[in-house]
Amino acid sequence: MNPNWLSELAPPHAPPPPGWWPPAPGWWILAALAAALAGGALWRWRSPRRRLRRVALRELRRIGSADVDLRHSARAIENLLRRYAIAVFGRERVARLTGEAWLAFLATEGGAPLAGESGRRLLSTAFGGKAYDERPSWLAGADAFVRCAGRAARARRRRKRSAVAAAQRSAQGGRP
Repeated sequence: MNPNWLSELAPPHAPPPPGWWPPAPGWWILAALAAALAGGALWRWRSPRRRLRRVALRELRRIGSADVDLRHSARAIENLLRRYAIAVFGRERVARLTGEAWLAFLATEGGAPLAGESGRRLLSTAFGGKAYDERPSWLAGADAFVRCAGRAARARRRRKRSAVAAAQRSAQGGRP
């Protein structure tokens, strides 16, 4: 036996650095979560309803910033409201509405600032009656309508579906 056996051992060395592949499980989870978030954001951005709303709001801002006469501005706001309502609610429900029925529809679907006298003045100015200068309130009402249109209708449909489902469950004797 050699008394100096430690000198015969190989010199110490550090282990090799860890490789970059395969990543740890935490990185896989993080990559999957990032991909899911990116996909959800893309789906939300490309949603036709949201795209339609963005385009309508952009056009409304353009109408508000344009320096045109009052009648032209009122006609443009009315035209935008009508086109947006037809796109969201369908021609069958919206195309036949005029006057007070149209203003009531706007008010129930989110355009409450256009209810009453402000809406009547918009229609009067747009269609050749006396000209009123209430452009800021018309723009605010149109903005509110575009932002809220369809939400109330979707909530009513949801409530109706849940009421129908509850009625069906009760008719079946409470069985799910």
